[in-house]
Amino acid sequence: MAFFASAIDTLKILVIALGAGLGAWGVINLLEGYGNDNPGANAHDT
Repeated sequence: MAFFASAIDTLKILVIALGAGLGAWGVINLLEGYGNDNPGANAHDT
């Protein structure tokens, strides 16, 4: 049973790390803004 407990703890750590990585990636994408590399995407900002 101890093996399963340690495996579950390891999976929890992996899931938390994956979630943190995806969250950081999402925040970076938001801070970069949308369509900054595509002038056509900003046509409404004239």
